[in-house]
Amino acid sequence: MRTAVGLVEVTSVDRVPVSSLTAADARRAGAASLAALRQGLDRLHPERPVYRIGLRYAGVDPRHALREAVPDAAEIDGIVVWLDRLDRASPTGPWTRATLLLIDELPATRAPDLAQRMGRDTPSFKQNVRKLKERGLTESLDIGYRLSARGAAVLDHEGHPRSTPGRPAPDIPLPHLGAAATRALTEHGVVSLEQVAELSEAEVLALHGVGPYALRHLLAAMDAAGLAFRDDPGTSPQVTVTPETARKPPPTRA
Repeated sequence: MRTAVGLVEVTSVDRVPVSSLTAADARRAGAASLAALRQGLDRLHPERPVYRIGLRYAGVDPRHALREAVPDAAEIDGIVVWLDRLDRASPTGPWTRATLLLIDELPATRAPDLAQRMGRDTPSFKQNVRKLKERGLTESLDIGYRLSARGAAVLDHEGHPRSTPGRPAPDIPLPHLGAAATRALTEHGVVSLEQVAELSEAEVLALHGVGPYALRHLLAAMDAAGLAFRDDPGTSPQVTVTPETARKPPPTRA
């Protein structure tokens, strides 16, 4: 199965009596205790059987590498043919390029808001985006989506006017931080690690919704990308971040 953490393999499915469950089963299931696990099972579906499902991490989602691989001209031609086929088969008319361009214009935007912009209902909009994601043209974020390097290459090849013309690939996206922290950053125009690096740690922590968990994941992702917070120990933690200031370069020091 493809999940947010990568590929997960189901290794076993065994029916077990509730009386045989152990404290170790409860911990692995995320329950506070064995009693809490049993009470939860009884409260939900006391008449249904209980199964212990074995899971194993099976590797990185192959779409990760696909979306970062810029296709050559021949491969782009194949993607264009596939996009045209989707457009022709759609009962509501062509949608593929408009969806890619909207995601490029409004990364990290809630799917219902994007669907409204397209004049579509949210479930059918999400279904269409999943089709694009299968080909590595988009990727999901904690909130909304962003265009991948692969998707950008297709739009540039066809000469579509993009919100970032001439850029061969999108910036490094925010890691999974949780919805509250992602919303706090994106509402202030911060949608990439490069933009985070233009801020001080105090400025980021001043955003409502960004806590220790989000900060820890931001630091890890920035370190892996060779980035760091702007060194500004004098910044007030009450500073207001705007989309304009989020994109300003750090001040020059003598």
